Amino acid sequence: MDSPPLQGRGRGWGLSVRQLSTMQDRARKMRHDPTEPEKRLWRVLSGSKLGGYKFRRQAVAGYAVADFLCPQKAVIVEIDGDTHADGSDSERDHRLSEQGYHVIRFGNADVMTNLEGVCERLLAVLETAPDRWHNPHPNPSPEGEGLFEINEKTSD
Repeated sequence: MDSPPLQGRGRGWGLSVRQLSTMQDRARKMRHDPTEPEKRLWRVLSGSKLGGYKFRRQAVAGYAVADFLCPQKAVIVEIDGDTHADGSDSERDHRLSEQGYHVIRFGNADVMTNLEGVCERLLAVLETAPDRWHNPHPNPSPEGEGLFEINEKTSD
């Protein structure tokens, strides 16, 4: 039997525990077998090298696995190759948009031949996107991260 969605813990998106586990397993496998364009872009995005923005690769976002996700800005970067279909991609982008994500797509050829231009465009998108979190999270993690800031605000 599936458990209810993991609400208030920074994940879940209405997925059952089983569905979330399946998505995480799929993302893990994808991280271990990246395409050459994904490897090249990850070299630029990893370690907050692009404008100081942190990225995750092959991150679960809703019912999708995003190639790259900037959690601070809710920006998803997709690298499109031969396996991407316009119709299903636009439907997927629409669902992610409804969940508050902004999806930006680049082709394999763009990443392989114009990585600098891809990075410039991505940085421009990141700098104009609003921060996802303006205040401490209303449901701090069980470890207590952010709890101190919330307690300070409520005790004033």
